Amino acid sequence: MKTSHKTFTAIGALALALMSSAAWAQEDATVAFLMPDQASTRYEQHDYPGFKAEMDKLCPKCTVVYQNANADVALQQQQFNSVIAQGAKVIVLDPVDSAAAAGLVTLAQSQGIKVIAYDRPIPNKPADYYVSFDNEGIGKAIAESLVQHMKKSGVPEGSGVLQINGSPTDAAAGLIRDGIHKGLEGSGFKTLAEFDTPDWAPPKAQEWTAGQITRFGADIKGVVAANDGTGGGAVAAFKAAGVNPVPPVTGNDATIAALQLIISGDQYNTISKPSEIVAAAAANVAVKFLKGETPEAKTTLYDTPSELFVPAVVTSENIKAEIFDKGIQKPEEICTGEYAEGCKKLGITQ
Repeated sequence: MKTSHKTFTAIGALALALMSSAAWAQEDATVAFLMPDQASTRYEQHDYPGFKAEMDKLCPKCTVVYQNANADVALQQQQFNSVIAQGAKVIVLDPVDSAAAAGLVTLAQSQGIKVIAYDRPIPNKPADYYVSFDNEGIGKAIAESLVQHMKKSGVPEGSGVLQINGSPTDAAAGLIRDGIHKGLEGSGFKTLAEFDTPDWAPPKAQEWTAGQITRFGADIKGVVAANDGTGGGAVAAFKAAGVNPVPPVTGNDATIAALQLIISGDQYNTISKPSEIVAAAAANVAVKFLKGETPEAKTTLYDTPSELFVPAVVTSENIKAEIFDKGIQKPEEICTGEYAEGCKKLGITQ
């Protein structure tokens, strides 16, 4: 078969056009960033700004669509369908309900849309990638930190702790719960009661803790709470009951409120996990997908290629080094009013 020069020219022109079309699609693509709730301030204050900033650097002509489902499974499904209709090529999804999200992943992938599971994994249907902190490691770390503190403080073996988990529909909360179990295992302390907090709602954690204070009273020597919201709810319950001092309470997320509670001595620890780190990683993965590349898997979780970051435990002993010296928060934003004296004692301010 004889192929003419004109045929080669036509093929070359077609290939060039296809390449230009692909490049144009990448530069002008729509990427969706769908977050689960507003119980934590992190999504508006850290995750979305971090994701948008990185996308602006990597793909300045891309359109980023942000939606928050406010803990409503049906609303998140509507938002998911909406961004598909808007032509999203990649959807970054932090699911309200990890089980229900499997159907969303199936829908998107059937249309050639890439899904990046964000913060919370989707166990029943592999997404195209998963980016998060090591949630099981977080649970284990906050529990072990509490155990070490209680032992150092002379709390006798056999003493009791409460365990406050996150939402029962959140697979990441399940991983944190499993990590807490591992951190408490063999500690010599006993779990008096355990609670899964619907929607991670602090008022529900506070209400449950109040009931346990009535039930167990002074037998509660510590509380392992899965995040700062639930931990703050526990602290509020102890204060409302007139318990002074409040037994050591854990947290996770390093929210402003939690950092202030640590400075005042009302919360024992939290986890510093600047959400901007995970958000930037998700943006990098999204852009690789837009370019037709396969992002490197650092590990695998639930049959999904993943990257999991290792966070730091923060207590009053290292809050200055981990939070303020690293520029994660500024003293003038934290050390206000009643917290000013505590900041001076910890060397955060002069």
